[in-house]
Formats: sequence, C-alpha cells, structure tokens
Amino acid sequence: MAASPEAGTAGLATLYVGDLHPSVMEADLHDKFSVYGNIALIHVCRDSATRKSLGYAYVNYYSHIDAQQAMDKLNYTEIKGRACRIMWNNKQRARVKGAPEANIFVKNLDASIDSRSLYDTFSIFGNILSAK
Repeated sequence: MAASPEAGTAGLATLYVGDLHPSVMEADLHDKFSVYGNIALIHVCRDSATRKSLGYAYVNYYSHIDAQQAMDKLNYTEIKGRACRIMWNNKQRARVKGAPEANIFVKNLDASIDSRSLYDTFSIFGNILSAK
C-alpha cells in the first residue's frame, strides 16, 4: 500500500488544490506554485488502478508564510483552462486559530455566478476556506 501524500510531512504547510483539469501534472503545479517559495513536495492524486488524475493535488511548502501567499495569489486562477480551488488541507485547518467548521449552501444562483465571485461576495464576513 502506498503512503498517503501527507505521510512524512510534519512541520510542512500543506495546501489542497482542487478542481484540476485531468491533464495537470506535478510539473505544471511546480511552475505555478514555486514562484511563492520553496516547495518540499507536490503530489497529484491518481486512481490506483488507472493512474488517471482524481482532479486534486497537495502542495507542501517548507514555510507557512509561503503557502499562505500562494493560496492568496493563486486561489481561483486558471491552470490548463480550469480555475483551481485552494485551501489548507484538513490537518492544517485544525491548527488555524479560531477556525470553526461551518458550511453555507446558497441555491438559485444566477448562472453568471462563479466560484470566485461567490468567494469575493462572502469574504467580507470573514475567512472563507473554500467556495464552490
């Protein structure tokens, strides 16, 4: 059995990167994310039988500050034609001070509302982990 992408990453700042185009590779993510700091590891999650991308990845930085900057600058930017969604991985979120778990569902949105505009609209009320 393969180790999880989080195995051996203690002390690193780990970002979850979702909504990825199936053709996105580790090198594509490295090109985008390395601008913001030194990267320890990038792992695109794949189906164990077919090796096809599952549409998400983990990017591990040595520095929490670098990871935060990458998330601030790259969240909802396009990689291979798709806007990616970036947030702290589940274990990182538990360490963020004052981070209550809550979900808000908004329905009957106009078709022109995308994830980025939803994020921008609700961010005035506090820190948004993810909007989709």
